[in-house]
Amino acid sequence: MSEFEFTGKTVEDAIEDGLKQLNLTKEQAEITIIDEPVKGLIRTKKAKVKIIKKISDGERAIEFIDELIEKMNFHATTELKDEGEKIIINLITTSSSSIIGYRGEVLDAFQTLAGAIANIGRDEYRRVVVDCENYRGKREETLKNLAQRLAEKAVEKGRKVSLEPMNPYERRIIHSALAESADVKTVSEGKEPNRFIAIIPNNLRPYEKKERYGNNNRDYKGDRNNRSSGGGFNRDRNERSSGDYNKDRNDRGGYNKTGFNKDRNEGSFSKPKKSTTFGTYLGNSFKD
Repeated sequence: MSEFEFTGKTVEDAIEDGLKQLNLTKEQAEITIIDEPVKGLIRTKKAKVKIIKKISDGERAIEFIDELIEKMNFHATTELKDEGEKIIINLITTSSSSIIGYRGEVLDAFQTLAGAIANIGRDEYRRVVVDCENYRGKREETLKNLAQRLAEKAVEKGRKVSLEPMNPYERRIIHSALAESADVKTVSEGKEPNRFIAIIPNNLRPYEKKERYGNNNRDYKGDRNNRSSGGGFNRDRNERSSGDYNKDRNDRGGYNKTGFNKDRNEGSFSKPKKSTTFGTYLGNSFKD
């Protein structure tokens, strides 16, 4: 920040001369009086003032970004494009992918920090936009198209559609894109940094629980009662275990109460018999 000193017969003369040379208005300058004029018989002392050009909110943000870029070893220059209702800063670089980052994460970080610096000492927050190669415009168009497609999907299915988490700037784009829609409404859900937008259609259908046990009309609860009351699976197991089950196991060369069956004790295994029933093919069958 450059500062300059000016002298004059009076303080007003020194200030007027300084502002004229710097091409500034009083609103654009910080003025400090160094010496008051002194008139005497022996010596006369002129007035002296110090004038510093006030730095704007955008310029203060630019200075910060320049220092940050230098520390990060990025090769980029800054450009203050607009300082009206909102401050727009453009970054010019030959390596835009490094400056922008994945889905604009690095650019968003620059923007957040620049906004904090630009609003130092302000009562009302002033929005700051940091852009690179018109990434903001392209991203905005992409989000608007996405909002329309998902809104159509929500209406078609009659179900709520949730988007991935987004920062406040991108959520505002989605809200604005569907603000005039007569078919859907948008709400923000969740907590930062995972806050997201849900698109809710006006024809939202109530949730219908799918049939878990098939499309038949039997009452599963009643079926369970029948099964537990001696029928169905339990009954089959009981009937089988009353004699047939153990007999089958013994016939197949399994265990019995005294240990291995006769074939196993003799050191040989029974050759499995061919099945005389049909069933699902699960692998290679035994060959003769």
